[in-house]
Amino acid sequence: MILERKMEAKIGKLLDSVGSFFSGADEIPWCDADIVAGCEREVAEAGKGSSEELKSDCIMRLSWALVHSRRPEDVQRGIAMLETSLDGTASPLQKRENMYLLAVGYYRSGDYSRSRQLVERCLEIAPEWRQARSLEKTIADRIKKDGVIGIGIAATVVGVVAGGIAAALARKN
Repeated sequence: MILERKMEAKIGKLLDSVGSFFSGADEIPWCDADIVAGCEREVAEAGKGSSEELKSDCIMRLSWALVHSRRPEDVQRGIAMLETSLDGTASPLQKRENMYLLAVGYYRSGDYSRSRQLVERCLEIAPEWRQARSLEKTIADRIKKDGVIGIGIAATVVGVVAGGIAAALARKN
């Protein structure tokens, strides 16, 4: 009975991992359009005479929402905002946060190598940062998955071509 439960648990884990492999699931949260719109309103309101710190906080929240958006154009806007703000950031903590969000944005846009570079820079600043470690693993898993899919596509193409050649040769004879 106990052995059966252990086997069921192992099979369940295997099926979950196979399912997440093919679905492309990751642990990075998504952000809906209404949250992006709310953050945009916050930034607009903060621009009307608020302190620089409040404006900066609102812009950071908007950047977070944009790079976590499901809309590619939002992600690109978030990347542009973060790239611009990265140069003017003096605080190491703020720089680390900006680099992390940039890494998320590049991951979402499919630029895994740039994302990985930024995460590595974050981890140089804070080696034990769990969020960055998690993103690093997510990126590595995605690169591995894309490689496996690429190999599968290449093998299929080779098989189809070989099959076509074999069929052509069979017709000649």
